[in-house]
Amino acid sequence: MTVATPHHVAVLALAPVVAFDLSIPAQMLTGVETRAGQAAYEVRTLSPDGSPVPTVNGYGVTPQGDLSLLEHADTVIVAGTRCPDVVEKGAVDAGVAEALRAARQRARLVSLCTGSFVLAAAGLLDGGRAATHWRYAQQFRRLFPTVDLDINPLYVADRGILTSAGGAAAIDLCLHLIREDHGSSVANRVARYNVVAPMREGGQAQYIEHPVREDAGTSTADARALMTQHLDQRLSLKDLAAQCHMSVRTFTRRFRQETGLSPAAWLTSARLKHARHLLESTELPVDDIATKAGLGSGTNLRKHMRNTLNTTPIAYRRAFRSSLATHTHTQ
Repeated sequence: MTVATPHHVAVLALAPVVAFDLSIPAQMLTGVETRAGQAAYEVRTLSPDGSPVPTVNGYGVTPQGDLSLLEHADTVIVAGTRCPDVVEKGAVDAGVAEALRAARQRARLVSLCTGSFVLAAAGLLDGGRAATHWRYAQQFRRLFPTVDLDINPLYVADRGILTSAGGAAAIDLCLHLIREDHGSSVANRVARYNVVAPMREGGQAQYIEHPVREDAGTSTADARALMTQHLDQRLSLKDLAAQCHMSVRTFTRRFRQETGLSPAAWLTSARLKHARHLLESTELPVDDIATKAGLGSGTNLRKHMRNTLNTTPIAYRRAFRSSLATHTHTQ
């Protein structure tokens, strides 16, 4: 039997590393299986010279290798760090920077939390868009003015590099990687096993400390649930606000505070997500998928997929099926 080689993931730890960030890739990716029951990922942790790395949490970790692991990695993940040179001066060791730039030529690059400082210090985010923990936004902008920092999303994908916000956003980004590599059903299974939400879109807002009046109403979650259940129907702002017992003005403000998006933009994102799921899991024609997802027509679906994913529905379906075949073929 011919077995597909697992996708090699190298997780870089710079001292002192954020232990939570360092643990997330292994927790979320190790144990993921293809439909053929094969290991989908091999996750290995490294430090620049292979030495043990202290964490910000008071204990040390022993990595599995040094920078040479980056030479064979398909995905490189940089964990959050509190290294003074990196987060205070915007500087990274020349050897680390060179290794990351070399990896950029062949691997998908990912950062978690302040790992974005490392990628930026290596010059890999210049001229692009990125995310980081909201608490370090001002510092990041001061050190890296050529990077378009967006503190609203949980994660950002730009030019093949993915950067996430702090804390649990690392989980969301890892689920996104699984979803992109193996589809929604596999990502949902991993989410269920880890008892986390299967989907918090990258556009959902970070939990920034906004001052919100106590009498401003409750969550807009009920409206989002209603939209999700009726993607193929047209719901007015008035209907959605009533679902949450709010005025339209309060609802619109609270919705953006909670998601980072307008209700219309969030709905389009949810519809596109459902369309992708149908492309992955059914043989329905593109026009039927567009109707079921609430996008109206195949032309409209193609427009959204081109603008958002730089692909077409047919190409997306073909690539997804091809990916599955690569991971599940047997003799």
